[in-house]
Amino acid sequence: MKSILAKIYTPIPVMIASILNIDSAFAANDVCSSSASSEVKKAAGCSGSSDALPNIIINILNAIIGIAGIISVIWIIIGGINYMTSSGDSTKTKKARDTILYACIGLIICVLSFAIVNFVIINILKAN
Repeated sequence: MKSILAKIYTPIPVMIASILNIDSAFAANDVCSSSASSEVKKAAGCSGSSDALPNIIINILNAIIGIAGIISVIWIIIGGINYMTSSGDSTKTKKARDTILYACIGLIICVLSFAIVNFVIINILKAN
């Protein structure tokens, strides 16, 4: 049982780090603070301190929305497992279908909120 839990929980910090895009944020900060050429700084997104706040907000909100999307997918899988193991019991089948339905609605909300948040932040905060 411990080896199964270790296999399940070991990749979680890697997934969280990739969602938060931690390593590239540190790399961009190193380039921005170094004496690299202006072309390199521009490619790394070092456009000055005016874009720092919108980028931080976008990264934080995208991470939260990404985690919510992952949770929705997990609930879809749980609902599917419950549906397959319902053994024809109508109450269990209905509960499993409702779980899948609500998880799909949550996933759609996550995708739409990702698009809306990025559109609003890019077009409103970066315009100022």
